[in-house]
Amino acid sequence: MGRKKSILAITLFLQLLSSVGCISRSDFPPSFLMGTATSSYQIEGAYLEGNKSMNNWDIFSHIPGKIKDGRNGDIADDHYHRYMEDIELMHELGVNSYRFSISWSRVLPRGQFGDVNPVGIEFYNRLIDALLLKGIQPFVTLNHFDIPQELEDRYGSWLSSHIQEDFRYFAEVCFREFGDRVKFWITFNEPNLFVKFAYGSGKYPPGRCSEPYGNCHSGDSETEPYIAARNIILSHAIAVDIYRKKYQVKQGGSIGIVVTSKWFEPLTNSTIDCLAAERALAFEAPWILDPMLLGDYPQQMLEILGSRLPPFTFEEKKFLLQNKLDFIGINHYASNYVKDCMLSSCDLNGYDRDALVITTGSKDGYGQESKGLSKEELLNDTKRVKYISSYLGYLSSAIRQGADVRGYFCWTLLDNFEWAFGYTINFGLYHVDYQTQRRTAKLSAKWYKKFLSAEKLQLNTKALRHVV
Repeated sequence: MGRKKSILAITLFLQLLSSVGCISRSDFPPSFLMGTATSSYQIEGAYLEGNKSMNNWDIFSHIPGKIKDGRNGDIADDHYHRYMEDIELMHELGVNSYRFSISWSRVLPRGQFGDVNPVGIEFYNRLIDALLLKGIQPFVTLNHFDIPQELEDRYGSWLSSHIQEDFRYFAEVCFREFGDRVKFWITFNEPNLFVKFAYGSGKYPPGRCSEPYGNCHSGDSETEPYIAARNIILSHAIAVDIYRKKYQVKQGGSIGIVVTSKWFEPLTNSTIDCLAAERALAFEAPWILDPMLLGDYPQQMLEILGSRLPPFTFEEKKFLLQNKLDFIGINHYASNYVKDCMLSSCDLNGYDRDALVITTGSKDGYGQESKGLSKEELLNDTKRVKYISSYLGYLSSAIRQGADVRGYFCWTLLDNFEWAFGYTINFGLYHVDYQTQRRTAKLSAKWYKKFLSAEKLQLNTKALRHVV
């Protein structure tokens, strides 16, 4: 699947105007992957158990002022000890797949500077085996924002080309240890979002940025996100190369990447706003995907950023094109209107300023601010049910119209540590009481279970009573 197909899929399920009356699992192909997703730091906890080293989020989340509620992922959902309980929740839901990430610092506490941690290997072996026993396909992400802190301290992690070799080593350990059972590999989750927050605004570790993008002690927001992205893109290709040459044929799996992308509509019908919408999109997923599929950055980025974009050598471009993706994952949450700021005067904000656009429209997400809400209110997440049901309805329509989409993973299984927001936002199908670690099904979990059972469900608020 190439960039055009991925963008077509987004376009179709965002722009379809036909009404969707009801939806069920039977509206999707039998082979369609229908699951849920998590990431290691957000749920595992046990941050100093099993010979795991400190990672970048272990350090960052303990710095006062970095996390909205001042909390951290030291315990999180205690998934490290409760994974069997969580697998049973998935089995009861009826999902056939589960996307999770492997903690680099649990498998290789010191990167290549130390040994493989057998305790970490054994944890993920138990997790993978338990999933397969329940008929749930493991869909594994190698890197979901976390990295051993030692690699940050030694050479600056993603700002150094040294990281490419370290990631190759980590990826190969995972392929070798788990690839006999894992048939779907994701190299990186949302690298285009991660580098903006880590090196543009400073909201993620290592917390580097510069004015006017953010207020940090050190960093250069005009260049460092692009340096980090280049190293991630090449690290991805190196992992694909190793997998293809040594593991893919005998293990029978596939490998890809997950990017995040909004969809953009012009604020007006003017030519400049239409061009601005195309430009805004280029600075999202194509920033990462174009080098992998076409050998270089999008033309709009090259024209605007010039020397700020670290170039790929001829040999690197050739290497990228020799190691293309088996699949592309798209994390999509919202769409925005776009106003041009190349020919128009604007007060540019940090996130969109490099694309010379301003985006408007609130993010129509489904997380709930937990502050001040009762447990009953948290469990009755009707807005989220409407979001998921409508999304699946449009996705089904897009597939019928030709979009090559193979799976859907609901974010997320459990309320968890939501990065810089801490525990103030709850995206889980299951509510988690962090004092007792008790999991309680929300309305969205009940709806998803009925949907997966192939029962037809109306996509309107009146029908929500039916799932209780």
